[in-house]
Amino acid sequence: MRQDRISLSHGSGGSLMADLIDEVFIGSFGNKILGALDDAARLNLPKNKIAFTTDSYTVKPLFFPGGDIGKLAVCGTLNDLSVMGAKPLAISVSFIIEEGFLISDLRKIVGSMAAAAKECGVWIVTGDTKVVGRKEADGLFINTSGVGTLHDGMSVSCRFVKEGDAVILSGEIAEHGVAILDSREKLGLEPKIKSDVACVYHLIKSCLGFSKYIHAMRDPTRGGLVSVLNEIARASGVGIKICENDIPVKKEVVSACDLLGLDYLSMANEGKVVFFVDSGKAKSILSRLRKNKLAKKARIIGRAVKGRQVFLETRLGTKRLLPLLEGEALPRIC
Repeated sequence: MRQDRISLSHGSGGSLMADLIDEVFIGSFGNKILGALDDAARLNLPKNKIAFTTDSYTVKPLFFPGGDIGKLAVCGTLNDLSVMGAKPLAISVSFIIEEGFLISDLRKIVGSMAAAAKECGVWIVTGDTKVVGRKEADGLFINTSGVGTLHDGMSVSCRFVKEGDAVILSGEIAEHGVAILDSREKLGLEPKIKSDVACVYHLIKSCLGFSKYIHAMRDPTRGGLVSVLNEIARASGVGIKICENDIPVKKEVVSACDLLGLDYLSMANEGKVVFFVDSGKAKSILSRLRKNKLAKKARIIGRAVKGRQVFLETRLGTKRLLPLLEGEALPRIC
């Protein structure tokens, strides 16, 4: 690489752009599909149905405890496929890079993307790079799309949740939101809280034997647990009751949220899954989940009930409504 920072010439289609693609992207993502450098990837997909998703990532800071924007982009895309009951196969990645961005930082981000994709067994097969002028982007933006094949026997949707379903949460919540806020605002929280960013496909795969008993799955990212539960209640026409005593959350996360006046139920997560399952199989599914390292702290936290509201049974035995947030969530994570 002839330069240590991104210049406008890196997006011009000339030799600098070719060097960037060859040395940074192909060098990390390299596979026979991407290596063809065609305008689109040729994929030999199985004959069964597919899931397709797209997302964009603008997180600040780009590097945070437990991950960076690259790992976040790959895991977030693969998780959106996974919670639809799909096996992720391939993703595309597009970069919008600000002039002056350090190529060494770009290498780190691309490297973490490659590692996350490899861990989940997928290839990054196509992409695009654009460079914009200084102050026209906040360092780096990433757009992704992903495709996966739907598993036979698993059909999940928010619309399929029904009264009596048990709600399972795969682990402790709000770590990503607190980690981002601490890192961005340099709060110096101790002990340091790491983001939970991870790919959840293998966690979900471990439950395929219970496919017909799993009615819905969601990853509680922006807006946290509260947003996911309200979206499911609205789509399915049922109410949802969760119990505060049963919600897994680290004490230091609760303390940080109390200190900052934030609600951990509305904080972002990037490596958790909310399952709605047949109540008769809930304990068996929970037992299976807990065998995976990502779900050691999984808990049954509530159930679907009559009505359309989401509410929390507090530690004091009172009932607290949990409506969707109005306005901007804090911290803004994308």
